[in-house]
Amino acid sequence: MNPDAAETADALPGAMGASMRAAIVQASGEPPGARAACPSAAAAIASRRRRSATARPWARVLADEERVRAIGDSARALIGSRALVWLAGVATLATLGFGPVRKAFDPPGVTRGFGWLGDLLAGPAARWDSAWYLVIAHYGYRPDLGRLTAPRAAFFPLYPLGLSATSWLGAPPVLAGVLVSLLALALALYGIHRLTALEFRTVAAPLRAGGAGHAREAARLAVLLTAFAPMAFFLSAVYAESLFLALSVGVFWSARHGRWAATGGLAALAAATRSAGVLLSLPALILYLYGPRADRLPELARGSPAGGRDGARPRAVGRAACKARALLPRYRPRPDMLWLALAPAGLAAYGAYLGLVGGDALLPFHAQGEWGRHFAGPFAGIWDGLRAAFEGARQLLSGQRQHVYFPLAADSPFVAAGHNLVLFGFLLAAVPAIVGVLRTLPFAYGAYVIVALAMPLSYPVAAQPLMSLPRFELVLFPLQMWLAGWLAARPRARAPAIVMSALLLVLFTAAFATWHWVA
Repeated sequence: MNPDAAETADALPGAMGASMRAAIVQASGEPPGARAACPSAAAAIASRRRRSATARPWARVLADEERVRAIGDSARALIGSRALVWLAGVATLATLGFGPVRKAFDPPGVTRGFGWLGDLLAGPAARWDSAWYLVIAHYGYRPDLGRLTAPRAAFFPLYPLGLSATSWLGAPPVLAGVLVSLLALALALYGIHRLTALEFRTVAAPLRAGGAGHAREAARLAVLLTAFAPMAFFLSAVYAESLFLALSVGVFWSARHGRWAATGGLAALAAATRSAGVLLSLPALILYLYGPRADRLPELARGSPAGGRDGARPRAVGRAACKARALLPRYRPRPDMLWLALAPAGLAAYGAYLGLVGGDALLPFHAQGEWGRHFAGPFAGIWDGLRAAFEGARQLLSGQRQHVYFPLAADSPFVAAGHNLVLFGFLLAAVPAIVGVLRTLPFAYGAYVIVALAMPLSYPVAAQPLMSLPRFELVLFPLQMWLAGWLAARPRARAPAIVMSALLLVLFTAAFATWHWVA
């Protein structure tokens, strides 16, 4: 019964009011006297309905087997890997101490000062570039101070903004950074699981035996390989890696489902996290024009005549003409394609901000010079890295420190030589994975990996040409997706691969926690 109508009926006198009340009760479908006998019944029904509406989204999640599996596999990988990271870091610090360079590379002391236990717990999370993010979150970029603060511009603003917002809610700065990274990592692992299952079920799995079972196993292995990767301690540290990973996975997931507004928005946020975020517009555009897409069928089949749909190859048309036709887009552009133009917005907003507060809008690019990076030509860093690794091997085999075979970036030529060899090893390990991505996954994934690696490989550092390459490879999730698919078809290789990766994770976490340069 409508409360307004009930009040009107009660106000009417005698039989007229009774008649109207009876009509209202009959129209409402309630038995006579129900309200009087049970005045709280409507409230109880409304309360149940509210609870049902609240529980409905979670019920839909529980009803979806793939979502439940993705949540479970991602949660186990997240908890297990982070427990290993903190155990390795804290145990190393408690045993060996903080190392001699702690104060030299953290002069403001933003990664310490939390007490004996707090400093131990911060070890696996706050080192090296973490100090820059913490300083930016607290003091800002201050481009008006010139060269004194110029290196800060190389660290893009979205992650420090998240850190500041979490700190404003009451969390200490280092804890705020860890919370932001962990939340982003959880979303990234879930997204990688769903994306891997999708691709190996619809594109890659039909090429192999096993079908859906192969796709499920590949998805499970993908999150394990990501969470236990040798450099995966960065994903829970005060670094932007996990945030960028989550956003880039989101771009691919949205594009695969034809959600172009979300694709453009997530790409813009990624571009505000790292400069490489702008490059996500390329795979998004490839998925828009060539697919695969879940939102609509292609208008033009590959190899068919213009406007054809059957994919038949006319006999009179030569092979070259067919190959040329295969390059034509399979999906005709529509107005929703304009959403992809949002991708550079994050970078543009960052540059505009720096210009408005007294700096240079191009300062993020100029700041690379402050870190020793220079343009050496497209992929020229590969040759420089090979030469540095060769000279590093000569340095180690010579057993002497007087003559240095390469530009020295550290106090010890042996340390620098070891770094160059490790960095080149990560480059070599990526080569078969890149080939596998190109052969197994949709072309957009391989294109993204190649253009993303083009930046660090074209802008080497003189002393360490491949500096930070393992960290850049860490967020290139198609590499883990391919390796997961490869291992899913080879059960005997799964455990050794994951155990070896976890052991390297322990080793690099221990080095990172004690202020030894890793990547």
